[in-house]
Amino acid sequence: MKNIIYLDYNATTPVLPEVIEEFKLYSVEYFANPSSAHIFGKFVREKLEEFRKKVADLINAEPEEIIFTSGGTESNHLALYGVAFSKGKGHILVSAFEHPSVLNPAVKLLEMGFQVDFIPVNSYGYVEPDEVKRRLKSNTILVSVMMANNEIGTIQPVKEIAEICKEREIYFHTDACQAVGKIAVDVKEIGCSLLSIAGHKMYAPKGIGALYIKNGVKIEPLFLGGGQERGLRAGTEAVALISALAKASEIALRDLNAEGERLIFLREKLFQGLKEIYPKLYRYGIPEKTLPNTLTVSFVGKNGAKILSELKEICASTGSACHDRKGSHTLLALKVPQELAEGTVRFSLGRYTSLEDIEKTLQIFSKYFKNNV
Repeated sequence: MKNIIYLDYNATTPVLPEVIEEFKLYSVEYFANPSSAHIFGKFVREKLEEFRKKVADLINAEPEEIIFTSGGTESNHLALYGVAFSKGKGHILVSAFEHPSVLNPAVKLLEMGFQVDFIPVNSYGYVEPDEVKRRLKSNTILVSVMMANNEIGTIQPVKEIAEICKEREIYFHTDACQAVGKIAVDVKEIGCSLLSIAGHKMYAPKGIGALYIKNGVKIEPLFLGGGQERGLRAGTEAVALISALAKASEIALRDLNAEGERLIFLREKLFQGLKEIYPKLYRYGIPEKTLPNTLTVSFVGKNGAKILSELKEICASTGSACHDRKGSHTLLALKVPQELAEGTVRFSLGRYTSLEDIEKTLQIFSKYFKNNV
């Protein structure tokens, strides 16, 4: 695997060395159950609250507003089901190109008797706030729009949508799994009610995430048990994984601006190079309103899956890893022509992406298209 160029960081990220060290420390040395009454348990409980604050700091939340989960999928489920079960009935709005961990619970809630509508996106890949406002009903209880799309990287106007919801006293949830750690996220500025985080998208291990629940927001738990996490997420806290998420959050906050600028530079170099190699290249989204690490393009007239299958040294994707084999509901939501959709490739860069990687990628594509005119 040493010869591959990994450009699929939106699918998952490697765990940083500092994060691994933190995980090891709280797996082997400080392993006590934080609910235990003895001195060892109390020590770990204090550390757990320190970790909670570090995650909260990354999104400018209060520590008590952070509930630890097993990842983005559970956070999204807890947000949607938690609000729905708390309200008992009502109308729910979600955007048409949400991650499956939002779309599928929404469909399930529809089957359970809730009213559910799907907000369309425009041709550029953005949810229009006026469209959200137009679709609200007198009994709307929740609106869910992702902060940044996982396939094309478009950053959504979540602050404007949150303001619309606040005026109507409607809860607003945003799946920020692709955004947190890549761009500045401030829950106080956004004004959201709930926000989902996934550790493995930001250099922490798989199996850990968090849900921000604004103080005063009422939801029902999915799991019942020992009352951990304010009674909203029963089960012994995975302290080692939580420590890893906290360390990853600390690093992300520290390096946010510098890393963002570096990735934009590399992303634009990749785009310009591909455009020179293949002039018919189409780019999704507006660069200034797209995640700094994400470049999704279409090699119009070609088949993106075929290209990637033949360029085995490059690890990229034709869409989300969650449904790469089933076709992209994101592209369907954008209503892009079939020729455009078939040629789509997502490149997502990360901390270990170097200028040399980009230059080598361009060399590989240049050679490929010379041989496949």
